Amino acid sequence: MKLNNEQEKIIENLVDNQGIKIQTLRDDIIDHLCCVVESELGQGKSFDQLLDHAVKELAPNGLIEIQHKTVFLLNSKRIILMKKLMYLIGLIGSVSLTAGVTFKLLHMPLATELFMFGFLALLLVFVPLFAIDKYKVSLQKALSVRLKIILGLVAGVITGLSGLFKVMHLQGASVLLLTGAFVFAFGFLPFYFFTMYKSSLPEMAE
Repeated sequence: MKLNNEQEKIIENLVDNQGIKIQTLRDDIIDHLCCVVESELGQGKSFDQLLDHAVKELAPNGLIEIQHKTVFLLNSKRIILMKKLMYLIGLIGSVSLTAGVTFKLLHMPLATELFMFGFLALLLVFVPLFAIDKYKVSLQKALSVRLKIILGLVAGVITGLSGLFKVMHLQGASVLLLTGAFVFAFGFLPFYFFTMYKSSLPEMAE
């Protein structure tokens, strides 16, 4: 049995409401759902039941998951390269920071340079890359989750720089510390506990 125009429109609206942005993927999903529903229409189940079953069979976690997987596959090489770079910088920064602290305790040369390089590599390169990676994963989640990541990154970087300024006896350490503490207390923490509260609601319902 062939779908009528109204039923086809319902399927199109369903796919559009899921937030599918890739046009070719949207058209393929609509064609697939139409074919599946048409093949079973008139066999005792309603159109709504067949459509719901077809969607769950295609994407149990929602149609938007297909787009996320498609984007990941299209950009997999770039994503893998970025992750390798991120963790390599994290490794180099950690080793340099550890060596700097060790050299400082042993009163060896290059201690300050190694410490500075490692600290800045971790704080200004690794941490932002790590936050960006987490942010991309959370794009499909609530705004509060994304704001939590952004504000946590800002607070961490500012507070880290204040510690570095203090160690190096540079001006502005107190201002940076106060700014970082303010962003952390009144920016990051409210969103952090709000997301914790939201995630605990299903458990409370049980």
